[in-house]
Amino acid sequence: MTVGLAATATDRAPATAAARAPLIRLRQVTKVFYAEDVETHALAAVDLEVQAGEYVAVAGPSGCGKSTLLSILGLLDTPTSGQYWLNGEAVEALTFKARARARNRAIGFIFQSFNLIGDLTVAENVELPLTYRGLTPAERRPLVEAALERVDMAHRAKHLPGQLSGGQQQRVAVARAVVGSPSILLCDEPTGNLDSKNGAMVMDLLQGLHAEGATICMVTHDPRYADRAKRTIHLFDGRVVDGPDTSA
Repeated sequence: MTVGLAATATDRAPATAAARAPLIRLRQVTKVFYAEDVETHALAAVDLEVQAGEYVAVAGPSGCGKSTLLSILGLLDTPTSGQYWLNGEAVEALTFKARARARNRAIGFIFQSFNLIGDLTVAENVELPLTYRGLTPAERRPLVEAALERVDMAHRAKHLPGQLSGGQQQRVAVARAVVGSPSILLCDEPTGNLDSKNGAMVMDLLQGLHAEGATICMVTHDPRYADRAKRTIHLFDGRVVDGPDTSA
């Protein structure tokens, strides 16, 4: 059994102008962090478009702004200046409640550190986004079961995260990210805490989800995994560059 992602007819219809509109669009997005008298420019005038169904990698050296970009895309942070449209809607026009709703319904997150809640079971962790959405237990149960089956973790549904290996925890995190059928998956170094075998397993899961229609934006420092994406965006000093930049 599989979990459907970005599966609306509109997203997949190639003939309409709406289907060709970017799912994500950034224009001149800048992010500055202030600490006492020091300004740190994490992002500088970033332009970016991601179409529905794309698989995009964001690559670059440590400190270049990759995670900051993903936080803004995921509505976890706001730009200092510039504009962001998500599925055609201007994000800066959204109220706090509307942003939270969009984050819950449109975006699935996969983090390097798993971010599972230790005193909840595997099934309860996966269920959380649906609980916040207001679904009843009867509505949540089959969706959770399907998501866990998709990542081959249904047999661990009643276990706690501490009883799982790192690779198993990340598979649960993938299930939690996809259970609500979001429009886009944002992955921040999803293999960073895994050995090569488990890292490859998680990447195979993402590849399968993309083949089913998922839109994926993945931050990675590993060129092997960046090569799995259909397009790579290179960041250097907070700016989008044409390719790897090692200049001073």
